Amino acid sequence: MKELLANLEDNEWNLEYIDHDRQIARAIVFDDEGYYYFVRAIRDDDFGKATLIETAGGGVESGEELQTAIKRELKEELGVSVEIICKLGVVSDYYNLIHRHNINNYFLCRITDFGEKELTKEEIEDFKLSTLKLKYDEAVKEYEKCSSTKLGRLVANREMRVLQYAKDVVTLLK
Repeated sequence: MKELLANLEDNEWNLEYIDHDRQIARAIVFDDEGYYYFVRAIRDDDFGKATLIETAGGGVESGEELQTAIKRELKEELGVSVEIICKLGVVSDYYNLIHRHNINNYFLCRITDFGEKELTKEEIEDFKLSTLKLKYDEAVKEYEKCSSTKLGRLVANREMRVLQYAKDVVTLLK
């Protein structure tokens, strides 16, 4: 399958200006039992109060390869080692509130081993990150439930299309 490419706008906050880009590595993570793994974040910050479901991932460090970044992020946030199946694509989106353009590089990853998470103090205290293990239909319902906030709608708009695409790829792998 060819890579998914999407360019999304932020319709939740007014666009004043964009002053920086952020390269991000994200993953749709699954196991051999048909479960998908996500991060739950409970936020109360500039974006407002929100409970979110989101794919694991984060910023790519200077000089870091995307594949290295995604493996590092998944170890930190989910405590898992993975096999990268393929790159799913790139979703470009914006967070107008913080003047940022996000370049989200999505990978499809299968869990090979479980270990300990390596969350930062901010991820624990400010975002209260936890792991969600869900079947596909449960994940869709969770994204819909978390779409009641501005940030939740931005995240769901970005991630639902990737999750559907990933499900199609996983089906082809069987």
